[in-house]
Amino acid sequence: MTSTILSHITPCLWYDHEAEEAARYYVSIFPNSRIDRIDRASSDYPSGHEGDVITVTFTLDGFPMVGLNGGPAFQFNEAVSFMVECFDQDEVDRYWDELTRDGGEPGPCGWLKDRYGLSWQVVPRQLNELLQSSDRDAARRVMEAMLQMGKIEILELERAFGGEPVAS
Repeated sequence: MTSTILSHITPCLWYDHEAEEAARYYVSIFPNSRIDRIDRASSDYPSGHEGDVITVTFTLDGFPMVGLNGGPAFQFNEAVSFMVECFDQDEVDRYWDELTRDGGEPGPCGWLKDRYGLSWQVVPRQLNELLQSSDRDAARRVMEAMLQMGKIEILELERAFGGEPVAS
């Protein structure tokens, strides 16, 4: 007799002390998102006090996440990022603007850091389609155009694919 084991992989994001604030920020941006639970410390601990928020369990666009207030020992870096695949330019613009506002930092090639230092890749679904084209010259032009961008501009990628000059 075999049994089915149900397991879940849940990303845990380490914050100094702003896990609840960050979770509320993220759920305000993405659809199908919510705060599920807030757990508070039952006693003082190395980086906080009884009653402080320890973890925030939240759902981000349907995926479970945990924010942990672990203190200043660790910071985010680009080794881990969240990729947001966008349907069209309006979505790219909206997510880019939301995630870079109030202290976020735009980066190259669709990458950015939000106000908490978490890295995101905001990419249109068309990017991979164009990059994987059997027309290798067109795909190369798309890659070269993308490497010159901060926020990805679909129209410019399509121009590059077609061999048209790309706006600087």
